[in-house]
Amino acid sequence: MEKHKCGWCVGDALYEAYHDEEWGVPVYDDATLFEFLILETFQAGLSWITILRKRENFRKAFDNFDYKKIANYNQDKMDALLQDAGIIRNKLKVKATVTNAQAFMKIQEEFGSFSKYIWGFVDGKPIKNKLKNYKDAPANTPLSDALSKDLKKRGFKFVGSTVVYAHMQATGMVNDHEMGCFRYAEV
Repeated sequence: MEKHKCGWCVGDALYEAYHDEEWGVPVYDDATLFEFLILETFQAGLSWITILRKRENFRKAFDNFDYKKIANYNQDKMDALLQDAGIIRNKLKVKATVTNAQAFMKIQEEFGSFSKYIWGFVDGKPIKNKLKNYKDAPANTPLSDALSKDLKKRGFKFVGSTVVYAHMQATGMVNDHEMGCFRYAEV
């Protein structure tokens, strides 16, 4: 008997694996939070499956998502990234990744970790929504608006409220699994 899954992932093996193993699982590790932040910023204006299919290319191109290395990328490295057909070659998003790595480390210095900072917006525990259908999930919320505004104030780029809400969903700050989904109770 097959388990019920959120409708958005059904029919694509990569999407289903991501849904079953990662999406909505609370992430408290700074390195993983940064990885998702990079992927979400590149996803802006595109479909998530496009990013998932290129995820390993991003991992290779961006030094395994090592924010300390990325923060020090020079123009030559950014130019090389723009020649890499394996990733999304968007000049503003590549530059934003470097800027965001620098801002990420400033938050770590101020709060002790990026995790403490971002999870502080939800008092350290996931918000568990009660969605019957994934299509009922909002694109953003007043909370993602506030987090987006604060990230921008701290120098982050490509972190609009919709991108931030998607990040909150992906990293388990918000549980937007359908109530009938087998993962709803697990995360």
